[in-house]
Amino acid sequence: MAFKYDYAKADQVLHEPIMEVELSVADDAVGAVNGDLNSRRGRLQGMEPRGGMTSIKAEVPMAEILTYSQALTSLTGGRGDYHMHFLRYEEVPTHIAQKVIAEAKTEPEEAKV
Repeated sequence: MAFKYDYAKADQVLHEPIMEVELSVADDAVGAVNGDLNSRRGRLQGMEPRGGMTSIKAEVPMAEILTYSQALTSLTGGRGDYHMHFLRYEEVPTHIAQKVIAEAKTEPEEAKV
């Protein structure tokens, strides 16, 4: 009963997985890759030059990085590589959470049709 009482009064938040991504790209593609990561809500953590290539570390929401391999190939002309692993969960920004909730509410209606 205590759980039901507290659950009814709690503010609900939506969380998303944040991935730590490490990219290796040619020096001439660093600006384009950084811009693309920023557009995907990524936060750059650092860069390190390595003989004509640059290693970039960033934190990016998983929803934004799922289709990244095609974009990276396009941005680097096939000369980029990346790997990622789970880092933590974070609260989804309010404007994105509202879209996700609205879409989830319309899915049952669409399934009936």
